[in-house]
Amino acid sequence: MVQLRDVNTTDIGDAIRLGCQAMSRAFNADDADIPYGGAQVRPKAFLGGSMEGHMPGRLLNAMLAAEDAMDLDLDEEVIDKHARAAFFSYSRAPLPLQRIGQHINGEGDPIELQEHNLREGFHALYALTAFRKSERAMELAAASIDLLFDYWVPNEQWDRVRLERDTPVRLRDSGERTFIQGPARAIGPLVKLYQATGYQPALDLAAVLKDKAVREFFLDDGSTERFGSHVHSTTCAMSSLAQLAECTGDAELMERVKRFYDNGLWDLRDQIGWSIEVSSRPTLCRRGEANNTGDIVETALILGRWGHPEYYADAERILRSHLLPSQLRDVSFIVEPDNPEGVDGKREVAHRLRGGFGFPAPYGHEPLGIWESNKPRIGFNIDIVGGSVGSLAAAYKAVVRSDGAGHWVDMLFDCETDALAVQSPYTHPRLAVKAKQPGALHVRLPPWADGDRFKVEGAEQPTLRDGYAVIEHPPVGRWIDFAFDLPVHETTLTWRDSAIRARLRGDEVVAMDNFGTDLTFFPPFD
Repeated sequence: MVQLRDVNTTDIGDAIRLGCQAMSRAFNADDADIPYGGAQVRPKAFLGGSMEGHMPGRLLNAMLAAEDAMDLDLDEEVIDKHARAAFFSYSRAPLPLQRIGQHINGEGDPIELQEHNLREGFHALYALTAFRKSERAMELAAASIDLLFDYWVPNEQWDRVRLERDTPVRLRDSGERTFIQGPARAIGPLVKLYQATGYQPALDLAAVLKDKAVREFFLDDGSTERFGSHVHSTTCAMSSLAQLAECTGDAELMERVKRFYDNGLWDLRDQIGWSIEVSSRPTLCRRGEANNTGDIVETALILGRWGHPEYYADAERILRSHLLPSQLRDVSFIVEPDNPEGVDGKREVAHRLRGGFGFPAPYGHEPLGIWESNKPRIGFNIDIVGGSVGSLAAAYKAVVRSDGAGHWVDMLFDCETDALAVQSPYTHPRLAVKAKQPGALHVRLPPWADGDRFKVEGAEQPTLRDGYAVIEHPPVGRWIDFAFDLPVHETTLTWRDSAIRARLRGDEVVAMDNFGTDLTFFPPFD
């Protein structure tokens, strides 16, 4: 059994850079550089399935958000390739369409609508509009919003007969998909589009979708009934509603999100933010999905900004103990496939997937309960890389902030901005903060830190206020040291009727039960 090397638990920026590299290598050279969707490393390694209606939005949103957060130097040819794939999906109608059959390399026009992809389509158009000032993307976004108001909004479902009569679109039968697994997913990118452009119809459509979501799904009791089994749809709808509430200052909606986060979400996650991929799977199955975890982090950050600092604690623990460790960094175990025909999807698989995210268990890449023909199926689908990196970009921007009340250190990661510099206690002997500009300093104390026992050097003794150590007049340009221990403590990660023992140092896992599985993130619990 292999314990992975190079597991990262501390550096958000490094994880983002590696993820962007993976997304830059995601193109199918056998299909006009449409980005791949699926990727597997066991039992066989390959990349497969071109997905023009889904992938560009995931990857453009992530890469351009990362560029904005970190001032990355992205390869513009990579962005152009993703943009071409996005525009190809919109080439027959203002909707994110797929070629029928989805995986037919280079054949046919995109005419099939999977309403699940509305979110991804709007994410592509938003990202190109906001970060590349694309007039074409904005025009398509406006036309797409108009189409939804015409063909979906009046009856809160597709007018299929009229849609297929008036346009080349063919609506894919959704089977048991629910509203949460379809149009509700688009609320978040619509909010982002409005924030970037001020385009009111985008916010109006988001509000219409929100009304149905809270009326029929996100109920007062915070339950998960009727959402459907695809958990990422539930978590991205949750984070979308939080974005809308923050954008509009809607306290009632934010309370509805908080109620779901505090109640129903626990049927889908554990204490370190691991989240089941498909909620209908039996309890033994610990096949998670990093997308879900990222949505939980994004929602926690919004709730933290809203005035609930305990959610920053949840976000930091999730990042350190699960999302960052689950990134594919050690690829030495991947066996390259034979490829006598030179198929692109079998070329340099390990190299192309390094930096990816997938379907982890809390303890490693090989979850219990997913055995097929006595072999584990382990994948790192490319869309999950996009979702995870987008969430990491949001976390990177949320480590510190400054406003009229001063400067805030909300998570204890290494960070430097024009206003603040932070040295994390996980990478340095102690937490140190330097204010570069005047203003009161607020440093969030983790819930396990003893607020009465920590020492401060380099400034006045702080007061404790709402979970923060507050220094009203910190010295400008000098380091302030906060001395407290990172306690080692043990906990049990519970989900439904399963349990996993873990040992943590502060918010960072140092050992965990792994049940004899392979490709583990941490030393075994003993």
